[in-house]
Amino acid sequence: MSNDKADKFTHAAETFLGKAEHALTERERIVVEKAIRRQTLARDSGATFDERLTFGQKLADGVAAFGGSWAFISGFGIFLVLWTGTNILLAGGAFDAYPFIFLNLLLSMLAAMQAPVIMMSQNRQAAKDREVSTHDYEVNLKSEIEIMALHEKLDHMRNAELRELISKQQEQIDLLTKLVEGHLKQVESK
Repeated sequence: MSNDKADKFTHAAETFLGKAEHALTERERIVVEKAIRRQTLARDSGATFDERLTFGQKLADGVAAFGGSWAFISGFGIFLVLWTGTNILLAGGAFDAYPFIFLNLLLSMLAAMQAPVIMMSQNRQAAKDREVSTHDYEVNLKSEIEIMALHEKLDHMRNAELRELISKQQEQIDLLTKLVEGHLKQVESK
C-alpha cells in the first residue's frame, strides 16, 4: 500500500471501527479496503455456494427436499395403505402377512438411508447460512463505515461553513465598529 492509502486505511480502521490496523480481522480488513476504494461488496452468496455443490450433494438436497414434502408423505401413505390392504385381502396367499415384517424391514431401511441424507443436507444448509450470515455482516459493516464517513464529511462541511459564517460576521462587526467609531468622532467634534 502507498503511504496515502495506508494513512486512509489506518484512519478508517481507527475512526470507524475503533481498532488499530494490526487488530483488524481479515474480514474487517477486506471491508475497510473495499470502503476506501469505493468498491461494492454485495454478491449473491447463496448462488455462489450452490455453484460449488457436487452431484452427490445436489442429490442429497433433492432427496431431503422430496422426503420432507407433502407429496412424499401422501405418496408413502398411499403406498402403506395399498401394501397392508393387499396383504389383508390376500389373507392366505399374502406375500407379507400380518404383522407385515417385510414392510417393517423396508421402513427401517428407508429410515436408515433417509436420515443421514437429510442430515447431510441440513449440515450443508447450515454451512450456507453461515456463509450468507458472514457476508451480511461484511455488507452491514461496510454500510456502517460509509454512513460514518458521510457523517464525517457533513461535519467537516458544516464546520467549514460555520468558520466562513463567523469570519463574515467578524468582518461585519469590524465594519460596524468602524462606522460607530466614525459616527462617535463626528458627534464629539460637533
